Parts: sequence; C-alpha cells; structure tokens
Amino acid sequence: MATALPVADAAQVRRYARALARRHPGALACALALHALAAAAGLAGPRLLGDLVEGVSRGDRSTPVDAIVLAIAGFVVAQSVLLRFAHIASARLGERVLAALREEFVDRILALPLATVERAGTGDLLTRTTRDVSALSRTVRLAVPETLIAVVTAAFVLGALLLVGPLLVLPCLVAVPVLVVGTRWYLRRATDGYLRENAAYSDITDGISEAVEGSRTTEALRQQARRRARTDADIRRSYAAERYTLWLRTVFFPLTEIGYLVPMVATLVVGGWFYLEGWVNLGQVTAATLYTQQLIEPVDRLLAWLDELQVGGASLARLLGVATPDGPDAARSAPDGSRPSPVDGAEPAGGLGSGRVAVREVTFAYWEGRDVLHGVTLVPEPGEKLAMVGPSGAGKSTLGRLLAGVHTPRTGSVTVDGRPLTGLPLTELRRHVALVTQEHHVFIGTLRENVAMVRPSATDADLRAALAAVDALDWAEALPDGLGTRVGAGGHPLTAAQAQQLALARLVLADPHTLVLDEATSLIDPRAARHLERSLAAVLEGRTVIAIAHRLFSAHDADRVAVVEGGRITELGSHTELLARGGSYADLWRSWHGPRP
Repeated sequence: MATALPVADAAQVRRYARALARRHPGALACALALHALAAAAGLAGPRLLGDLVEGVSRGDRSTPVDAIVLAIAGFVVAQSVLLRFAHIASARLGERVLAALREEFVDRILALPLATVERAGTGDLLTRTTRDVSALSRTVRLAVPETLIAVVTAAFVLGALLLVGPLLVLPCLVAVPVLVVGTRWYLRRATDGYLRENAAYSDITDGISEAVEGSRTTEALRQQARRRARTDADIRRSYAAERYTLWLRTVFFPLTEIGYLVPMVATLVVGGWFYLEGWVNLGQVTAATLYTQQLIEPVDRLLAWLDELQVGGASLARLLGVATPDGPDAARSAPDGSRPSPVDGAEPAGGLGSGRVAVREVTFAYWEGRDVLHGVTLVPEPGEKLAMVGPSGAGKSTLGRLLAGVHTPRTGSVTVDGRPLTGLPLTELRRHVALVTQEHHVFIGTLRENVAMVRPSATDADLRAALAAVDALDWAEALPDGLGTRVGAGGHPLTAAQAQQLALARLVLADPHTLVLDEATSLIDPRAARHLERSLAAVLEGRTVIAIAHRLFSAHDADRVAVVEGGRITELGSHTELLARGGSYADLWRSWHGPRP
C-alpha cells in the first residue's frame, strides 16, 4: 500500500510565502502602488458627488456642476488606466512567482530519495504535479492579486469614510462580528478539508493508474470486481471530502452576503437619523453611502477569493511537503544540509577516496517487525566483480538497493569510504555508486541527449565509445539520423533490449566507482547478454561491479560470489571454491547449468 508524501504545516507555508514576497520587492511594490493609486482615483467620485449634493441642497447657485461632472469623469478614466497597468504588473509578478514555484517543485521531486518515491506511489506524485500545481497556478495568477487589490481598495475606502465623517463609520461596524465569526469558523475547517479532498483525489489517481498498468494481470486473475470495488471506494471518499468543503461554502458565503449588505442599509438609516439630528450634512451622508457601497465590492472580492486562497494554500502545503524529511530515507533531504558523521575510519570529505563500499551488520524491513535482511555483512574489494545469486525473494535486490543508497538500513551501516551512503548529497552519491535495474526509461529527445544526460559535456566520440562498450553502436548509427534521432514518446521506437543498452551506456559515461546491476541485462538474449557483460567488464576495469542475476554465467565470470538465502549471506567465495564446497551455490549451478562446472 502506498504511503502518502508528507504535507508542510501552516508555519512552513507562511515562511515560504514571505520568502517569495521578499524575492520580488520591486515588482510587488510597483503592483501595490498602482493598485493604491487606482483605489485613490476611485475615491474622488463619491466625495465630489457628495459636495455637489450638499451644494444643491443649500441652494448654492455657485456650485460648479459642470466642473464637478468633468472631474468625476476624469477620475473614472484615470482609475481605468491605472487599473489596467496594475493588473498587468500583478500578472507579471504572478507569472514570475509561479515559474519559480514550478522550477523549485521539479528540483524537489528530483532530489527525493528513490525509496520515498516508491513508497508514495505514482498517484500522489501525479496529483501533486498536475492538480495541485494547477490549483496553485490559479491562486498565484488570480487569487493573490485579486486579494491584494481588495485589501488595498478596502483600506482606502475606509480611510475616505473616516475623512467624510467618523460617526458614519459606525454603521459599518455592524457587519464586523458576523464577518469575523464566520471567517474564523470557515478558516478553522477549510484547510484540513481541502487537504483531505486533494488526498482523496490522489487515491483515485493511484487506483486508476494501477488498474490501467495492471489491466492484463487483473483480467488474467479475474480481479475486475475487486478493482471496481477499490475505485468505487476511492470515489466515495472523494465525494465525501468534496461534499464537506461544499458544505463549508454553503454556510460561509450566505453569512458573508449578510455581512456586507447590512452596512449599506445601516448607513442609510443611521446616516438619515444623524442628518435629522444635525450631526452630519446631506453631502456627508451621500458620500458615506457611496463609500459603503464601494466597500461592498472589495469585501465581496476578498471573501470570494478567500476560498480559492484556501485551495491554493492546501496545494502549496502539499508541494512544499515533497521536500519535507519523512522517515529514515529522508536523511539526504535534511533542510540544513547536514549529513551524518563519518564512521568506520572515514576519509576526509573533499575527495572521492577509493570508493570502498561496505555493508556491516545490516537489517532492513519494508514493514515494521518484518525484516527481509538479517545482520548482513558484505565488503566488496575496490575493483572487484561480485555476483549475488540466490532464489527469488531471498533479498538480493533489497541488498543491492542498500548498496546503491536507495534504502536506509534499519540497523547497521552502509558506507562508502567510511561515510554513510544516505548522508551524501544525491549528486555526490551517484559519483560513488550507480544502480541499473531492468526498468529503464527513454526520455523524449535525441539519442545523443539520452546518453549524454549523465555528462552533458561529453563529446560525440565519448558517446560512441559508451555505446560501443554496450554493443549498441551499430544499431545507434543505423538509426535515421544517427545520434540525432529523436527517441522516446512520439519518436523513433526502441526495443526493450535497446532501451536497456541505452541505460548501460549512460552508466559507462557516468563512470562511478561502484556499479550495482540488478538483472540489468535481463531483457537481452542470453548469448548476447553474456557478450555484453564481458564487454562491460573490459570497459569498467578497475571499477567495483556488483551484479544481481538469475543467469549464473555472471557468477562464473565474477571474482567472488555471494549466495543470499532468507535475507542472509550463506556463502561467499569464488565460483570454483563454492562448487568445491558442494553447498547451495553448487546446487544452483547444477540445476541451471547441468553437472559440468
């Protein structure tokens, strides 16, 4: 069962939002200034109209009606122009912030320990990279600028209302308790509600992905009903989560409607009473009523976008949570960049050292209380070719992934030159150890780009040498455009065997100290695979190679063979030595190859 990636807490989200604002002080100040000027221009109309009404009510024939009307029109035009440029400035700022968010999210995804990605499954990551990014995009592009506009406009309108007459602000206070209580009630529930909604959507995506990818297996085992039941259950949870957030909105929005409509009525009634008492004049009541009406629009906008801000905040928390340390495999992602202290006589940091990888007294469990490795110790010699063999489910691949730094041991240590593997930055780790499995990905791009991705500075001669080392140069040069042929989705199709050779060519070009090959040639014809492994051995002379395979010719060609059974290394020695012992390895060899050594 997949384990959801962590979610950042509210404090982390606020810190990140403040940091984003500090990155663009000039652009933010410009956008706010333009909105402030637009709001100020919009305040002139009600004040001028109030003065006009007051002059007419007193019978003052000297009131410049034409000039006041022209001034009001001028301020309306000025406000329109300022709003245009204010919206452009806000949009530009939003796009810059959104671009930075996307780039950082990609960096966070690529820096995740592989074990964390595997535990999370595809559904959670896919939802965060699509639905959450889309929701955050809407928030950054629309909700944040609209909210800033609403806040600035409301502040200016309230200031203008105070200048017209402090007493006329009192009717607006009638709405404060309704809005404060309603908003607090909503905010306490909305964030958790939207987080549950997004998590439920992740479950749906994960379930559908599994159903599509495993459709043939499902059909062969007649498990269609079970898959449908899983999908129905996921949809029910998603429906319940969305229904909850919908209920929040159906309660909150009517409250806000009351909260910002009551003040205008109260201003007319109370303002009329104040006028009859002689505390204010008719022009002040007129201006105050218009300002109160103007106040409705930014408050309405603010409360309307508040819901979108909650959606965006939940999405941002999920995106930031991708980089939040979670469990033992997250050591490499520590926020302060710290690494565990060297052990076992580590060499000083600064050089790569000899690249000696060592596993000492390691236990490991995918699930608590169910160890799959039990006190394993294995120390390959630098430059040695070590083969790991054993029955399926014995723990070979798990041990290989520990050697490659993918997983963190429950107890014991896995080190390179005495330094814990999982404490190394990912880029440095891959200079020490690289893992190649039978699962390979061909990226969209040219063949040249696919091979050179591990070393972008590599020349074509380097790429051809790497391809030749894995017996791939002939078919690579036979492609329509040679190294420039586009491959991957929509490009020239590669066979599974060619994709595997491509992955091995990347490995040759990366040139790490230690290579862990987990059935890396399983998709290639056995005879060609043996030739390929011997070619690789010649090219990688001096590098430590740990080969995990069911094909025992890899063991025959190795310097030493480790037999893994039941999560333990039961035998360790050369091919000849282990055959002479007549133990588990000898039995495996005879069953695979026959009685002849």
